[in-house]
Amino acid sequence: MHAGAPPRNTDMRDSGRLALAALVIANVALAFGPWFVRAADVGPVASGFWRIALAAPLLAALALAGGAKPGRLPGGVWVLLAVGGIAFAADLASWHLGILRTTLANATLFGNCAILMFPIYGFLAARAWPTRSQGWALALAAAGAALLLGRSYQLDSRNLVGDLLCLLAGVLYTIYFIVMARVRERMAPLSSLALSTAASILPLLVAAILFGERIWPGDWTPLLGLALVSQVLGQGCMIYALGALSPLVVGIGLLIQPVVAATIGWMVYGERLGPLDLVGAAMVAAALVLVRRGDAPLAPDPSAPHLEGQGAADDR
Repeated sequence: MHAGAPPRNTDMRDSGRLALAALVIANVALAFGPWFVRAADVGPVASGFWRIALAAPLLAALALAGGAKPGRLPGGVWVLLAVGGIAFAADLASWHLGILRTTLANATLFGNCAILMFPIYGFLAARAWPTRSQGWALALAAAGAALLLGRSYQLDSRNLVGDLLCLLAGVLYTIYFIVMARVRERMAPLSSLALSTAASILPLLVAAILFGERIWPGDWTPLLGLALVSQVLGQGCMIYALGALSPLVVGIGLLIQPVVAATIGWMVYGERLGPLDLVGAAMVAAALVLVRRGDAPLAPDPSAPHLEGQGAADDR
């Protein structure tokens, strides 16, 4: 009677919904990052260092509590984790420097250019063109992003350095996504995030010292916000989503960040939201729904080994 098939389909649908919820939560949490960076009383790279350094012990404790055994990892996975950690450290350093040298709208636009690059990587890796529904979703998302950012984007020579730094950050963020998506094929989310986070600590500290920044804070509140909201919650949910959703869905999901950033600007800085902003936000939401309807969650490969012996525990 094949009684086992319906529960499996239900489990996959539930997994897809959970991954999509994680993607939304991740981008909402990550949208608070620029606010915390501007509120910190340390240098921009130093704020990135504290984001990582404060989050790393908590992430490691959570991973170990889930049964992580990193000693079993082969050398190739360690290399990927190191590359991912260094790429993320360079991403944070360049983006935090850029945030203070350009407008928030420009920083959001260029810092999230992975919106386009990561889906392109996904299509190249799959050696396939986007389907009609995927193409419509991309077009809808692009139009929504243009409405959200078009009114506030400013091409100004005074912002050139900041714009270039944020664009570099977006490229590095794409590299981080590609590497960590490969890591997630072999590891559970908490363990992969904990180890890649640890690999980011030293590069950020060295960079902050070389830039001559103030490192020790007088007010820990913004840095704790960066660590708990942006790194633990935001990146934790993002790493989970990377292992369950396609690059196209993840890329379009990044557009949630400008929507939330605009809302923060309205609530904190009194930046008025106009009708076009609301229409753009609705288009981004519609694009995410459209692309998910035609995009199945990545089914786990039953033959793939769980190298740490704890994949199910961490994937809860």
